[in-house]
Amino acid sequence: MTVQISSGAPAVGLRIGVSIYVRKGEQSLWENGIYQNCLFLVMLLARSPRVAQAYLVVGGGDGGPDEAKNFLANSPVPLIDMNTAMSEVNVMIEMSAQLDRNWAIAFRERGGKIVSMRVGNDYVIDIERMIFDKPHGLLISGAPYDEVWTLAEYEATCVPYFGSTFRAPVKVVPHLWSPLALDREAAKLPEGREFGYRSGRRRWRAGIFEPNICMVKTSFVPMLSCEAAHRARPDILEHVWAYNTFHLKDHVSFNAFACSLDIVKHGLTSFEGRFPFCQVVAADVDVIVCHHWENAQNYVYYEALYGGYPLIHNSHLIGDCGYRYHDFDCEEGGRAIVRAFEEHDENLDTYRATASKFLRGLDPENESNVRFYSEAIDALYRTA
Repeated sequence: MTVQISSGAPAVGLRIGVSIYVRKGEQSLWENGIYQNCLFLVMLLARSPRVAQAYLVVGGGDGGPDEAKNFLANSPVPLIDMNTAMSEVNVMIEMSAQLDRNWAIAFRERGGKIVSMRVGNDYVIDIERMIFDKPHGLLISGAPYDEVWTLAEYEATCVPYFGSTFRAPVKVVPHLWSPLALDREAAKLPEGREFGYRSGRRRWRAGIFEPNICMVKTSFVPMLSCEAAHRARPDILEHVWAYNTFHLKDHVSFNAFACSLDIVKHGLTSFEGRFPFCQVVAADVDVIVCHHWENAQNYVYYEALYGGYPLIHNSHLIGDCGYRYHDFDCEEGGRAIVRAFEEHDENLDTYRATASKFLRGLDPENESNVRFYSEAIDALYRTA
């Protein structure tokens, strides 16, 4: 397992595993973003000159590689279990499934390197779950790590937290995205439905897709932005679909908040469950209204931009794409909806071109991304 390299030389011929959580029963690639994170990372690793073989390593749940094949039928790399990874893998990247402490210690003793790839706002998630007595998220298990990799969206909240709790250096790495999974999903749409923005509608149907399971991504500011737009221009919005809110409908505070809004009083708003983004926007949505708090890189943004949909957002990490408002300013969010309604159809070609240029920079097979991750792998051996 141990890789020997001379001083200053790159590591080559590596076998790298990325952990993915699998349970028995039905599981979907679209349940949360982390499964796609795993997929895009192994796509990149397969292109790296440092890597002889990449794997998805099944662990964490009660399912095995056979169950994983049900929702990873098109995996670009082999699926193996943790026991196989112990002997076959040189570098283990903990991502979807957290590594068992004893496994990690034994792996390191055999000469393996371990990276924890953190793609969620664990600082906020962990605090909420401790304070409000929710099921745990990240466990501080004392497992040994060579390095922690995370994303630019978590520099403010999580980088110091990761460095202290994992007792390892923290590196910010590029966010990765490819339309591969989205294109496959879009190809399954029923006849007559097509993913992608359609111009010319007299009034827009707004979609809000924040998960409402943690305070970093909720529907409150998007709903208030739609409210501001509706008050200013009652002729713009035909309907507001607030997805991932069905579980909140009977909550006293949420109910009172929602019922105070004109978009609810006037019968414009529906509170819905969780559905695949591609399916619902193809049928019912013209504009996507988003909000984040220290979570500025999201696949929903990329999917909306890829489809040419007007994206109303407060992210500072997606360049000049979409229609931006700032921070928690729902009034500015409302003005952004109005501006998009007035400009989007006329400027659609430019909008698509700007989005396409940005999205190419996220591609797992983009040369600069492959180089960055390859150099990050080299650094694991230079600092040994």
